[in-house]
Amino acid sequence: MISITVDRKDTEAILELSRLVSEVAPSSVGTLMAMVRGSGDGLTLTIKRAKQGRTRAQENYYRKWCGAFARWCGMTPDEMHEELLCMTFGSEEIHTKMGIKRRPLRRSADASINLYGGLIENLQMTAAQMGFVVPDPGEIDEAAA
Repeated sequence: MISITVDRKDTEAILELSRLVSEVAPSSVGTLMAMVRGSGDGLTLTIKRAKQGRTRAQENYYRKWCGAFARWCGMTPDEMHEELLCMTFGSEEIHTKMGIKRRPLRRSADASINLYGGLIENLQMTAAQMGFVVPDPGEIDEAAA
């Protein structure tokens, strides 16, 4: 991670920043310079590697089959999702005014491709143990071809 603080009166720093940005995203230089001019004392720019989260295909597959499995079990899709999160990532019991609530230790929103894949595998295994077939994503792709 890189953090750069630029005082709006420091012309050398502004020129260096605009040179760096123009190498990566030339169309963004104007926007960045407008931000520097309108920033009052200056601004801090932080650059860090983007985290690759789950794919849209993973999410679509999971939501479709989690919902189908939930209906088969007599649950709502949200109830099934919470249950699978607890089974996949572990859970904790929280004492609330409404009683003891079980919550997953991790949410799927920030899951990487691999962690989300684990959630999908847990859906497949749990469904299979109960007699509900969740097809493998590869089987769906072959059927569509």
